[in-house]
Amino acid sequence: MTRPVFKRFGERPRFPAPLWLLISCFTASLFFMLFQGGKLASMLFIIITLLAIYLLAGNWSGIRRTQGTRKLSIQGQDAQLEAGQSLQIGIGVQIPGFWPIPYMIIKDQFIRQSGEETIFEGSLIPDWKRRGELLYSTPPLRRGYYRFGDTECLTEDIFGFFQHKGRLELQQSVTVYPQTVAIREWAQFHQMLKGMQHHSTTTRAHRETTQINGVREYIYGDRLSRIHWNATAKTGTWKSKEFERESLPKTIILLDRSARAYGDAAEFELAVSVAASLFRYGSGRDLALGLLSIGKEATYFEPKQSQNHHKHILKHLVGVEADGFRSLQQILKEHSRELPAGCFFVLISPQKGSVMMQVLTQLEHLQMNPCHMWIHAEPSHAFKLQGAVQENAKDDWIKAIRSQGYMGYEVSQLTDLPNLLGGAKRYA
Repeated sequence: MTRPVFKRFGERPRFPAPLWLLISCFTASLFFMLFQGGKLASMLFIIITLLAIYLLAGNWSGIRRTQGTRKLSIQGQDAQLEAGQSLQIGIGVQIPGFWPIPYMIIKDQFIRQSGEETIFEGSLIPDWKRRGELLYSTPPLRRGYYRFGDTECLTEDIFGFFQHKGRLELQQSVTVYPQTVAIREWAQFHQMLKGMQHHSTTTRAHRETTQINGVREYIYGDRLSRIHWNATAKTGTWKSKEFERESLPKTIILLDRSARAYGDAAEFELAVSVAASLFRYGSGRDLALGLLSIGKEATYFEPKQSQNHHKHILKHLVGVEADGFRSLQQILKEHSRELPAGCFFVLISPQKGSVMMQVLTQLEHLQMNPCHMWIHAEPSHAFKLQGAVQENAKDDWIKAIRSQGYMGYEVSQLTDLPNLLGGAKRYA
């Protein structure tokens, strides 16, 4: 395979202007020494020759063969990075060679899943071992998947004539989970379970059946009737019988991803955070939670009591966008066969009015217990004169839901969710 020397006939390779200037100075000093002679001409020729050697030797400065590593650390004690947190990044470099490098500029590329690109730039001064480290922090990150692109290294000579570049491929990905808030207790949810003859939502408080599920280690205080004598005799250690527990009513959370329903991106982020907080609450109490997320693609997670199941749902919530176009009634009609009867159905949506009331009625006809988490993010530029009108509108919609016997909550800020579910009076 042959490579063309020039793209077009008569086209010549282009040299940078500083290189032409250096060649011109060297040629002029050489002619000056040859035709004029003397100590001054010789000294000038020697100085320009040394400078030319120094400048041209920068092509072998070693920056193109720079080696580096990237370290990530999260601000805070949690190992999981949530939306609103910053990421501390450290880039360590090792420059081979002997050419003196006064400083180095590093440009790090940070790319979000949507294609949004951010360039972080900083400088460092290598030590006598030609090593250096650059530390920087990102601004508060949004929910989503991120990856690092190529890291560019730049340096110049002491005169600033030539710029030398190197490139590091430190591919790494970062996952920013939705922002969550800790919910101590969902009081109304507990009351509903008690009404269905369930005493608690935790696995330990589930009533046990007479069906043996396996053998477990003996726990101090177990009755003699629970001891598994055959397993104890075979192993030489005390073993107890493990009975199956009654299953709690399943809970399904529907996240409204309709593009027309949300006023801005912040309102949709609030909806995703509310959903993630509910799954965090259910994961800590071993609740059987499922998710129905309909956007451009339909995603349905069946209710299960598994930590891995909750992790898969959280990973799905990382990348969701408000890109849906189907109505809630159409979604329920298409997936009505997959939804278990008698489940507790939580609907997270900013929609209200007659359309939402029809959806709640449709859920009741499907023998489900509906609950509406009304997402209503308050705009920061709202006028004080409109505050009373907006507050009345909120109260009217919540009263309209509860008057029909449905559970309903108005969520305007994520920090208000624990008090809304647990009761502001109880945890004040």
